[in-house]
Amino acid sequence: MQFRSLLAGSAMLALLAGCAAGPTDQREDAGMTASQANYQGTLPCRNCDGIDLDVTLVGEEMSAPEERTFTLDATYRNHPQTPPDENYAGNWEVLTGTPSDPDATVYELMPNGDGQIYYFQRIDERTLELIDPERRRFENGEMLQLQRQ
Repeated sequence: MQFRSLLAGSAMLALLAGCAAGPTDQREDAGMTASQANYQGTLPCRNCDGIDLDVTLVGEEMSAPEERTFTLDATYRNHPQTPPDENYAGNWEVLTGTPSDPDATVYELMPNGDGQIYYFQRIDERTLELIDPERRRFENGEMLQLQRQ
């Protein structure tokens, strides 16, 4: 009896999976998969015209930890010392809550090897904001936002 239930459940799952393969998402047409999101923005810089930040998150919040990866590229605009671009890759975690919002969603980007850990609060579906390691927003938070591309 249990085998029949398992077989019927498997058949139903296969049928539903076939129905879900409808029209493709626009992000796939643009080279982005449903489980990949790209965010870009320019952060303020004391000694230069800004730091261009490009962050790509692969995986979903509910994905297994090893499936959640990221790349982060930082480029300094017109810096007097012309530092090299910074490029990081690693895994990201989903954290819940900040001191001011216990329901906030925070992404913790942990680079492989050496590198700074970055924290981004999800403001909405299209916006991430760089926050401090204590998960607090900076006073000039609007200037630290990245927009989904």
